[in-house]
Amino acid sequence: MVATSTLKTKSNECISELVERRYDQVCIEKELDFWDHCLTEPQMNADVTEDRSCQQLAKMFENCLSRSKKTTLHCSSVLVPEKLTRRIAREVLRLASCEPCGLRGCVLFIHLELNKGCKQLERIVYDATVVPTFELTLVFKQDGTAWPSLRDFFFMGTCFAPTFKPVLKLSPGFRLVKKKLYSSSAGTVVEEC
Repeated sequence: MVATSTLKTKSNECISELVERRYDQVCIEKELDFWDHCLTEPQMNADVTEDRSCQQLAKMFENCLSRSKKTTLHCSSVLVPEKLTRRIAREVLRLASCEPCGLRGCVLFIHLELNKGCKQLERIVYDATVVPTFELTLVFKQDGTAWPSLRDFFFMGTCFAPTFKPVLKLSPGFRLVKKKLYSSSAGTVVEEC
């Protein structure tokens, strides 16, 4: 495949064809403006793409915690330190950058380390169309330094089951374990953050 700069991205025929297929014209034009900007500044393109991937990953982690709070964690809310999911996303992207398929070849296991051991929250295959080349295990850590609130003492044993915790607070620390699947000589990489 050869890329050339002779393609007119905003040709009226192209936009009208997409509008006929019921695509939103404003959305199409914004998307084309974005890619025109990226083509004029290639370094900016890499930064923007990485930033978008980082935001998507951070959102994916937040959604996982949200889904898990009632089903696996049995709590009413999960308190996440500011920018924790963003930091984790940056580390995941860094670990994926040296892989043959990048992030697309990743299988991500998300766990939470509690006082009594680890609970698996979710297994995420980033791109199901790509054969996985590595696994990442993300371990969130519970904040053990937090004192329970007075309200928590009132709720204990009254209207909630003994396993129900009203609030779970996460520590700013986490652990990432990387395991390559395509190389027998490659070891496991453990990073504590």
